[in-house]
Amino acid sequence: MQKAVKVGEKLGLSKEAARTLAELRTPELIQDFVNKIPWNTEPDGDTARSVSEVLRLRQAHCVEGAFVGACALWMAGRQPLLMDMGASDADVDHVVALFRRGQYWGAISKSNSPFLRYRDPIYRTLRELSISFFPQYVLKRSKTLRTYSVSIDLQKYDPALWVTHQGYCLEMIETLTSARHFSLLPTDFEDDQLRPIDTIEAHSNNLTEHVEPKKIIRLDGHLPPPSPLDQAASAEQ
Repeated sequence: MQKAVKVGEKLGLSKEAARTLAELRTPELIQDFVNKIPWNTEPDGDTARSVSEVLRLRQAHCVEGAFVGACALWMAGRQPLLMDMGASDADVDHVVALFRRGQYWGAISKSNSPFLRYRDPIYRTLRELSISFFPQYVLKRSKTLRTYSVSIDLQKYDPALWVTHQGYCLEMIETLTSARHFSLLPTDFEDDQLRPIDTIEAHSNNLTEHVEPKKIIRLDGHLPPPSPLDQAASAEQ
């Protein structure tokens, strides 16, 4: 664990933050940790927070959770890899942290819905992994996932851009969206040929892990209050 802490500190994390992530020695533990971070509803506008900012504010959405996942993987001795999944113009991209066991790919994924979540390392290619997200990557009832990117190795980028950056991590977002992407749909396939998901699927997609507040709460650098879901979980422990 001390080796992992040193790696975290070298990346720019505080000793406390490094110790927190150093305890996450496996992808499964990293996913459990990422799941517990309350969902970032972006009350003050779009965000792309660095790892240190996520740990300080205790909020994250998908790319922010992916940064945390990749950082924890790096500290655990694995490559910090990300993959961007591109959506149609009507929807938004989703970013996951990648890992491998042997020849097979898995993914750490931050989502507030039931389906765009952790993937076990059973996929032979990134295309296979991406296709596993396709059926439930939806906006209302429309399937919107269109592309997936090559893996992006964060060891090639300054940690100041994504581990300790203050504010919006614009350069890393541009790196993800401009990376080489591959289409998931056949070249002669039209969007209107995709069958909408069934109504029961659409209803289940309305479930959320973290309750999203109806009122906008400005954080101003302070820790957010725990959601009712988090309070219930604490009461059970």
